[in-house]
Amino acid sequence: MSTQDLVPSPVGPVDVEQAEAALVERYPRLVRIAYLVLPPAMGRNRRVLTAHALVQRALPRRRVPGPAVPEARRPEDAVDPGYAYVRGEVLRQALVAGLPLRRFAVPRRAQLPPLLPQVWGLRLFPRAGGADELALDQLLAGLSAPARAAYVLRGLERQGDAEVLRVLAAAGAADPESALAELAALEEGEVPGPAERVAAQAGPGRTPAPSAAPSPAAPAPASRLGGASLLESPEFDPCTLQARPGDLLRRRQHGRAVLVGVVALLVCGALLGLPGDGWGRNGAAAPSYARNPAAEAALDPAKVRRVAPAVWPGAVRRDFSVWPARGELTGDAPLLRRALAVWARPGGAVESSATPGTPVGPPMGPPQLLFAGRVDAARVVLFHDGLRIVRYAEPVEGTAGAALDFARADGAEGPGASAVVVTRAAGNVRYLTAPWVTGTAVRDLLMPGKEPWALGRDAHGVTDAVPSPALAKECARWNTLQVADGSGGRLLGDLGELVPARLLWGPPGAPVDATGREARAVWARTACQLTTVLGQGVGSVRAWRFARQSLPEGAGRAAWVCTRAETWRGTGSRVLAQFLPPDPKVPAASAARAQDVPACGVREPRVLAGALWQAPAGGWYVLAAGGPDVASVRVEGGVTARAEGPVLAARAEGGARAELSATLEDGRRMPALR
Repeated sequence: MSTQDLVPSPVGPVDVEQAEAALVERYPRLVRIAYLVLPPAMGRNRRVLTAHALVQRALPRRRVPGPAVPEARRPEDAVDPGYAYVRGEVLRQALVAGLPLRRFAVPRRAQLPPLLPQVWGLRLFPRAGGADELALDQLLAGLSAPARAAYVLRGLERQGDAEVLRVLAAAGAADPESALAELAALEEGEVPGPAERVAAQAGPGRTPAPSAAPSPAAPAPASRLGGASLLESPEFDPCTLQARPGDLLRRRQHGRAVLVGVVALLVCGALLGLPGDGWGRNGAAAPSYARNPAAEAALDPAKVRRVAPAVWPGAVRRDFSVWPARGELTGDAPLLRRALAVWARPGGAVESSATPGTPVGPPMGPPQLLFAGRVDAARVVLFHDGLRIVRYAEPVEGTAGAALDFARADGAEGPGASAVVVTRAAGNVRYLTAPWVTGTAVRDLLMPGKEPWALGRDAHGVTDAVPSPALAKECARWNTLQVADGSGGRLLGDLGELVPARLLWGPPGAPVDATGREARAVWARTACQLTTVLGQGVGSVRAWRFARQSLPEGAGRAAWVCTRAETWRGTGSRVLAQFLPPDPKVPAASAARAQDVPACGVREPRVLAGALWQAPAGGWYVLAAGGPDVASVRVEGGVTARAEGPVLAARAEGGARAELSATLEDGRRMPALR
């Protein structure tokens, strides 16, 4: 069969079904093409399996679009689109399979031995041919992969030179012209030896150059096979195969080695499961990786540090280091052993989490025990090692489903060490409060006028369950923990971490706890923006109203608020500038946000932000505001204006874009937050 036998069809999209029909109908021909293009150095057995694998992987995964304007083709180059696509994929993979493997390059799929089909215990190869087939095989071995593909397209597919170039280029050949030049040199007799026997393969419409007299060293051909008949001989048919056994002695040796390896693995697994120092006593922990005395001391439950309840009242610092060990399971040595082992070597079944910037390695020494007890349906253990708070939790029944959480808490003192999250379940959260906390309550930030309601605690300092905003899908309420410690009230927010963040109010140099009326009124309109910092290792969040502005057209008086979230690790802070319309019931609108910038902080308390605002009458304005020490504000770009003082309002078009800058009282320029 040649492409002249096919009905010419316009080039267009190819469906998966159309390609599959072409592949099934012409499967032997496609496998023969792949077998001929693959390098003979692979060996006949691997060439056979690889040729079948390449053809079976040639189907498209989805509809393949065709070119917008089909190119004009000669009648002898016409081909069915489905067959043309599958043949092109086979050629592309065959060319890739012939590329040499690079030392540091990732091998491509076609360069690796095929996963399917596989034949075990037998070697498959086509039937042997005569002298002409041997000569052609030697010729193909001396050609490059693109030249072999061009040879097959000419001789077997009856393609003209123009179509050969197009098919090779579509198949990914680097230089199709060089492949044709290599064949031209072959036809002109520049390549001696077996080429003389197959010069008749030049293709339709070509007259081979007169060859020299056969070399006496070359065997005389048994028959002069010309055209496609030599390529279609049984020597190159990978669908009609012969079978022979492989190396039986080597197979027996490999079988013994595999059997010994399986027995060794079974013995090692049984030893790891034995009681004692094996897997069983450490629950969900991974196998031990070292026998270091210092590391073993850190994992000994008898050496865990326990602070007495009488220490914290006389301590100079009020931080986690003076928290007493609480909970009814502080003396449960097996529980503590499992918790320490999982901390050091969490197994694959352990659900582990860590806030950004928190190291998750084992303790460097015996950690401090904060809590061990039953909470809801879990046994919970809380440790502190001076840098981190580590929480281990396991079900009351069994150790399946153990969880391990890490959070940084270095430098936490006073209000920052007032509470730790014990559990989160069913949308609720429970806290373990510091021993100096005298009272706990819940305050909804979205309801500033409502008084907080009391939150009960048990004898160990664990609070009742309260709905957590970190687990809520909508910002309908934002519950915070308000604690009293003898020196005032503190407001703590659950941001999805073990240590709740402290909520503050005021300028960078003198923030206070956000418990006052003015602070609650602003936080009620900005609290929902806290979702942008969930799970980021935030230790405190401070809001500051840095400017007020009278709006154009008598629309009222608005405010500008800067919210800065500081992390425990120091880096990764987030700054958010918000615009508060005159209506106190309207939430704040985000005007600008940035990360890892000093703006609105102790180092750089200044901030400049702007927004595009629409007046009630429909007019658009560019609004901008800066801190108290801003001398003037300037806007350029889509709107050009300048205003003396820290605020600006300029008429603009809807969707206008502009650049803001400010001049400080000392003459320095300050860009806008972005």
